[in-house]
Amino acid sequence: MTNAYQHRLEPLLAPRSIALVGASLTLDVAGNDMILELLQSGYEGDIYPVNPKYTEVEGLRCYPSLAELPGPVDLVVLAIGNKRLEAQFKEAIRHGARAAVIFGSGHLEEDLSPLLLERLRRLATEADIPVCGGNCMGFYNLDKQIRVFPQHIDRRFSGGGVTLISQSGSVLTSLLWNDLKLSYNLAVSTGQELVTTVEEYMDYALEQASTRVIALFLESARNPERFAAVLAKAQEKQIPVVVLKAGRTEASAALAVSHSGAIAGDNAAYQALFERYGVIGVKSIAELAATTLLLSMPRRVGAGGVAAIMDSGGEREILMDLADDIGVPFAEISPETKAVLAANLDEGLEPINPLDAWGTGNNYQAIYENCWQALMDDPDTAIGVFVADLTSGFWLHESFARICRRVSKRVGKPVIMMTNHQGSGSQDLAMRLTQAGVPVFDGTEPTLRAIKHALAYRDFQSARVQPESAAVDPAKREAWRERLQQGDIPDEAEGLQLLSDYGIPTPPVSIADTQDAALEAAQSLGYPVVLKTAVKGILHKSDVDGVKLNLRDDEALKAAYADLAERLGPRVLITPMASGSVEVALGVLSDPQFGPMVMVAGGGIFIEVLKDSQVALAPVDVNGARRMIDKLVMRPVLDGIRGGEAVDVDALARALARLSLLAADLGDLIAELDVNPVKLDACGCLAVDALVVPRQAQAGAAAAEAEVA
Repeated sequence: MTNAYQHRLEPLLAPRSIALVGASLTLDVAGNDMILELLQSGYEGDIYPVNPKYTEVEGLRCYPSLAELPGPVDLVVLAIGNKRLEAQFKEAIRHGARAAVIFGSGHLEEDLSPLLLERLRRLATEADIPVCGGNCMGFYNLDKQIRVFPQHIDRRFSGGGVTLISQSGSVLTSLLWNDLKLSYNLAVSTGQELVTTVEEYMDYALEQASTRVIALFLESARNPERFAAVLAKAQEKQIPVVVLKAGRTEASAALAVSHSGAIAGDNAAYQALFERYGVIGVKSIAELAATTLLLSMPRRVGAGGVAAIMDSGGEREILMDLADDIGVPFAEISPETKAVLAANLDEGLEPINPLDAWGTGNNYQAIYENCWQALMDDPDTAIGVFVADLTSGFWLHESFARICRRVSKRVGKPVIMMTNHQGSGSQDLAMRLTQAGVPVFDGTEPTLRAIKHALAYRDFQSARVQPESAAVDPAKREAWRERLQQGDIPDEAEGLQLLSDYGIPTPPVSIADTQDAALEAAQSLGYPVVLKTAVKGILHKSDVDGVKLNLRDDEALKAAYADLAERLGPRVLITPMASGSVEVALGVLSDPQFGPMVMVAGGGIFIEVLKDSQVALAPVDVNGARRMIDKLVMRPVLDGIRGGEAVDVDALARALARLSLLAADLGDLIAELDVNPVKLDACGCLAVDALVVPRQAQAGAAAAEAEVA
């Protein structure tokens, strides 16, 4: 075996020799548990317990110090108190360690500046060695038969295709130790990530042939650029990434100058990043487990929807209701499939999908197998779900399991069993069936959400990229870059001109400083018109009653102008009253970690109450923009409801894609851009208001707004 490692993390995750500092004979402490874990894992490398108190620990020779080992080791594991960490870590580096695991928190009550954690980070950085922790629970690398863990569980684990990386040790063990239907190749508790971050563990996993899916519990990506790069790598390798993102708050909304920033909230950048790379976001540990289990199967979902069979009409109704709530489609089975079902079912049972196939119980095994085979063979079946509340040893459920196994062997599509409740993990039958290639899922809702994610990942992988139309004139782009660096906030007329230059439909506008000029502009544009204050510093005109709508003649305009001029100032903007039965909002945001993003949100109540928005990293193509729009809660409104007209969704998608080009070109100079509202009708879309906040002007924007108000 060559002495060279292929990946930077191999000395950490796949070491050929390990020193265990703090080894102990005391039961149920990290110093003893870590040795039991390593011995039970079947690790074949050299193990060196280190503690001056002992000469032998768990049958292994124990050494007084690292300096007295026979030679350098790849990995040093530190299971010692915080007060001893710095000295022992320095000793490990002097000894020539190529990696380290630190279980301790690294916090000292009376510490000096720089704090211990920072000192440890500097030592690791200078030595250029990877470190798991501190304050971590280590890792399992079942590909390499190694468990470096401070807590021992007397159980052997079989390897699989799931990589679990968690910034919470408790989340890690909740899955690793308790959901035995998930089979791992690698499970890592990253802890404080002093130098080695989630992104590096992911990169290591992506280089392992055994990895089929990566599951993350993520609080924050400490290296955003590397995180985006490794997500792109996973996308290229078609290895799905499932993320339970913690801390999805809206704390930053109060700091946003534009509505776009307030609507998006803190989680917008991660949402956009996940959308770009097809990352699957989940909201609970149960959903994380179910989705990971489904995507770890050797078979991927095909075209179409779900086929389901069960033995209960009531449970079928529950399944159908929840599937409708979650948005999981059932396969539209063919007339030929229905004919096979009808020929097998007992009298009175409907040949439909989902199928309740239980009648008299006579000849039930042949009925279920024939019907299940027909459903799975249907061209529109993407995945099959056999619903049964399994009980080990019960003749009916044992026979259902046999039927599932036989049908699964004859088809190339994923076949799963689902219970309507939690707890099948304790059932011997569920484990036997899962190990035979037909995984058993707990709970209707987590299972349906997992299926929805699998279908979405399928669609993402097959999505066609639609080329964008030509980029904006380079001269215009450079002119706008110069304008956005002048340190002030462009007025609305300039904002609308910016949108127009990027191919986004806008109305004609005029600026006036006197009543006569306003009248002349209104007569030229044609009534009815909208009159808005154009006084510098007023960013949200409606908040100060600075917008007068639907002015139909000269007298109405004179009265409106007099009011605005007296209260706010003489400068006004005049534009034709825009038609449009539906309103949406568009926006550009700039995230300090992941860069410019584009947003679309529902108008009215959808923004203010439901926070109905979608974000994406810029740029997006027209198809990507259409997918964003299709995910909005208000999406059915665009097709016309209760007699309303259907609007031009394609025009909105084009405008959103063009706005994303603007974001890609100018996003480094724009803090926020708010396009609200955008009016939609059957003939197209029109952006009727625009607020552009350059980065250089952001600091004084909120203060100026408050002063004017």
